[in-house]
Amino acid sequence: MMMFRDLAARMDDVVFRALSDAAAIDGRPVRGMFYAPWLAPQIGQLKTGLVEPHLVVRDGDACGVEKGAMVCIDGFCDAQYEVVSIQPDGTGITALILRPVIVD
Repeated sequence: MMMFRDLAARMDDVVFRALSDAAAIDGRPVRGMFYAPWLAPQIGQLKTGLVEPHLVVRDGDACGVEKGAMVCIDGFCDAQYEVVSIQPDGTGITALILRPVIVD
């Protein structure tokens, strides 16, 4: 019989494989779900109030990431982002709160 933790990990594998975006954190490739404020994130009919772009990754991909790390999202690489906050949720997922980096 499979343990719940193993089932949840398998489910995360499937979800991240199907729904995630390619990204790089300080040049290291990762898969994550990129959210941007201009996409108007919603939960049901409630607005979430999120105003910062963020990248949701699995905890293993967040290991070693520190504030100030540079993030590039595949398809959005004309802009880079800096990690300003790291927010694990206790379920194996971590949100990296980002700030766009202005390049002159």
